[in-house]
Amino acid sequence: MAGARYHAVAEESLPVKAMAQAIGQGLGLPVVALSTEDAAAHFGWLAFPVAMAAPASSALTQQRLGWRPAGQPGFLDDLEHSHAFSF
Repeated sequence: MAGARYHAVAEESLPVKAMAQAIGQGLGLPVVALSTEDAAAHFGWLAFPVAMAAPASSALTQQRLGWRPAGQPGFLDDLEHSHAFSF
């Protein structure tokens, strides 16, 4: 479909907390929970979109394109084995 946008993700509804913990582990940094007010003060404009409950889904992509995710590591597994954290 012309102008359509597709989301190609194998995992759905991956919590931000899990992503933050994986990144923190990779960087060797602690991850702490913040109140809404503290998060807004710390992250500024980025606090709002990160706090939104907006789960990602590739259901429409799979339905419309006949695409199926296969053979690739998930996001968290990819982070766990990433060389991006090697300085």
